[in-house]
Amino acid sequence: MIELALLAVAAVAMCAVVMFMMALVKMGLWLVLLPLRLLLYIILLPLLVLKAVIGGLLLLVLGPVLLIALFAGLIALATAIIVPVLPLLFIVFVVWVILRSKPASTAIAR
Repeated sequence: MIELALLAVAAVAMCAVVMFMMALVKMGLWLVLLPLRLLLYIILLPLLVLKAVIGGLLLLVLGPVLLIALFAGLIALATAIIVPVLPLLFIVFVVWVILRSKPASTAIAR
């Protein structure tokens, strides 16, 4: 049993050593590649601003068109759901009219 506990402790220690080494490698790569990352950020910043401006203009132009298309789609969906139910609604309406129409003089004369 002691051997199993020793193996578990050794496995945890190995994992800790590997994680520490990976952290060192990550820190080294981060420091080495930092100038390249900063240069790319400086180069790409105007492109990101241009992308944001073009995206905003497209939203202003296409927003109303997409809103109208959304309303048309909702109307089409509602029509597609309601049209098959119309015969049943007609039958319910006819039954309602028949049951509602009672003879005019139902009062008992005294």
